[in-house]
Amino acid sequence: MAANRAAAVSHVGKIRSNNQDSGYAGRGLFVVADGMGGHAGGDVASAIAVNRIREADREYESAGEAEFALQSALIAANSLLAETVFEHPELTGMGTTVSAMIRVGDQLALAHIGDSRIYLYRDGELKQVSTDHTFVQRLVDSGRITEEEAMVHPRRSVLMRVLGDVDASPEIDTWILDTKPGDRWLICSDGLSGVVKHDDLKAALASKEGPRQVAERLLKQSLDAGAPDNVTAVILDIADVAAGDVVKEPVTVGSAAAPLQFGSEPRPATRASRLPTLRLHPIRPATGPTHFEPQSEDYLDELIEEDERRARRRRLTWMIGLALLVIAIVAAGFIGYQWTQSRYFVGESPAGKVAVFQGVQQDLGPIPLSHVYEESTVRVDSLPAYDKQLVQQTINADDLASARAIVDQLSDAGGK
Repeated sequence: MAANRAAAVSHVGKIRSNNQDSGYAGRGLFVVADGMGGHAGGDVASAIAVNRIREADREYESAGEAEFALQSALIAANSLLAETVFEHPELTGMGTTVSAMIRVGDQLALAHIGDSRIYLYRDGELKQVSTDHTFVQRLVDSGRITEEEAMVHPRRSVLMRVLGDVDASPEIDTWILDTKPGDRWLICSDGLSGVVKHDDLKAALASKEGPRQVAERLLKQSLDAGAPDNVTAVILDIADVAAGDVVKEPVTVGSAAAPLQFGSEPRPATRASRLPTLRLHPIRPATGPTHFEPQSEDYLDELIEEDERRARRRRLTWMIGLALLVIAIVAAGFIGYQWTQSRYFVGESPAGKVAVFQGVQQDLGPIPLSHVYEESTVRVDSLPAYDKQLVQQTINADDLASARAIVDQLSDAGGK
């Protein structure tokens, strides 16, 4: 049987005050959980989930058996989170994503909920094999927005499915995939996938370095890019022969690697009294949420409608701005034209006579900025050579009276 070469890393990032991610690389089980609920419980949620799910790290007769065990472990973790919230109300609203897989021979059983991701690098190609359970992914799937627009959408962090005190029976994606020697699997939180570009992920996973070196390289890339969120990555290599980084003892990273801490004494309660009221708890964390999960499909419709309203407002704002810009340009043009019409100069009329022009000598493209205001009876050809040249080049005047005085002087010089 092929050997497991794996590694797990986790970092708080450069913005967060605590690490709400948890990761686990075991003998056959590999998990990443990204907690939500702000400082009040994101770390607790991911730690509880991973600590419960890693109980499924054992040998299985088949991938189907492992798939069932994974699904059962996630549902059990969900119930445990709900019970924890009931006993510690200050944690209301906490939840966590989970992406996990169990290797059984040449197959992997996978389970996924939320927006952490599972990637497969095989034969020079990198593919995301999990589907984000996010609001924007729903928009992408329905054709409302593109993948590129989803990357910068203001609601890209809104989760539609998580483990937590939201649903007693959360919908969990589970499936089985074949794997082969040379495959490299990556499970990561969105602190990595949302920061490091796809091509950079691919380049790192294509490296001949071991899982530990690759995981640390991806972590460094995220930190170099600012790491606004916690960063966790678990890498599994499928190899015929073990060559370093072999998982001999399970490795736990992130919040699950530390003892759980709660802010208050638990209230006395029983599991039976908690489960019937799962859906009644509001999804409002005690302090600043990192994610938000709607409770029903009705809320999804509301979010879509709100998104469409925002798009309409953006279009209206853009149109109003454009209209104001056009009005400003027209107004400036009108004021400028009015100013030109307060100027006068003396020049040669189309009839070859000395004339007073209103406006300025320049034209604005095809638009003339001057016209003959008064035409004298003096022909330009009758003027002395010097005066003739001045008129043909135009003579500026301070005002209409000054222009008329210039014409009178030229009339005396050139005769009738």
